[in-house]
Amino acid sequence: MGASIVNDSRPTSIRIFLADGTPDGLRLIDKSNWTGRAVVVSRSEIERALARPELGQPGVYVLVGTAEDGAPMLYVGEADTLGERLKQHVAGKEFWTRVVAFTSTNEGLNKAHVRYLEARLLQLARQANQWLLENGNKPTPPPLSEPDRADAEWFLDEMRLIFPLLGIDAFAAASGQARAHAAADTSRDEPPMLYLAERGGEGRGREVADGFVVLEGALARAAEVDSIHDHMRDMRQQLVDRGVLVTDEHALRFTQDFRFSSPSLAAGVLVGGSANGRICWKDRAGRTLKSLQDARAGVA
Repeated sequence: MGASIVNDSRPTSIRIFLADGTPDGLRLIDKSNWTGRAVVVSRSEIERALARPELGQPGVYVLVGTAEDGAPMLYVGEADTLGERLKQHVAGKEFWTRVVAFTSTNEGLNKAHVRYLEARLLQLARQANQWLLENGNKPTPPPLSEPDRADAEWFLDEMRLIFPLLGIDAFAAASGQARAHAAADTSRDEPPMLYLAERGGEGRGREVADGFVVLEGALARAAEVDSIHDHMRDMRQQLVDRGVLVTDEHALRFTQDFRFSSPSLAAGVLVGGSANGRICWKDRAGRTLKSLQDARAGVA
C-alpha cells in the first residue's frame, strides 16, 4: 500500500485531556467518532503512565527523540501489553524523550491489528524518509481479512491525523504536504511554485503549513562556505547519509521531495551557507516569498 494523503478537509473534534493539569505532562487524546486513544508522556513521567489502564492493553507506539547529530529520530513498536514493553525501553533505548502510544477504548485491537499497524507505520516512515528510524527490522503486515484490514487502515488514518498535532510529521511524505496544505484552504488550489537560483544552488519548492518542501531534482551547491553554521553542515551531511542528496557531477541532487522546518533552512542547504529563504525563494514573476506572504496578510 502506498502512502496516501490523510486530508479530506472534514471538520472534526480532537480532545486533549491534561491528566495532571500541566501542558507537558501526561496527556490523553481522543477524537470524535473514533474508538482509539493516544497516551502521550515524557520519559521522565513514564512511571505515572504505566499505571494507566490504557497501557495494560494491546497497542502500537512511537518513541520520539533525537540522534546524536540532532536529527529527529523515532522507533515504532507494538505490544500485547504496552506498559510492559515500554518498561523494557526505559532500560534498553537511550535516544527517546517521549512516547505516543495508541490503543482502543473498546478492546477493538488484537495482536494481529497492532502488528499490522506497526508494519504500516514503518512502511510510511521509510517511504517518507523525513526522520531517522531507529528500527532495524522491516516487518511485513500480517494477513488480515478484508474487513479487519479496512478497520486497521481506518484506525491508521485517525492516528495520522493526531501525529502532526504532536509535532511528529515522520509519516507524511513531503510530496503530499503542499497538496494537503492547499486542501485545507479552499480559497486557493495549491501554494505557488517557488524557485531558487543563486550561489550554485538551484531548485523548486513550495510552502507547507509547518515549513518548506524542496522538490526532487533540486541541485545543492557541493562546496560549503567557510562561515556555514554547524547545524546547516550537519543537516547537509544527514541528507547525504540518508540518500536524500547524492553527488551529481559538481552538485548534490535531491533524490526525493524533502520537507524542511523553514524556507531559510531549505535555501541554506541549497546554497551551502546562511540564506534568507523569504528573499531567496521567488515565484515565476520574481516576487519573493516575503512579498507573497505580506500580500496574503494584507500588509502594504
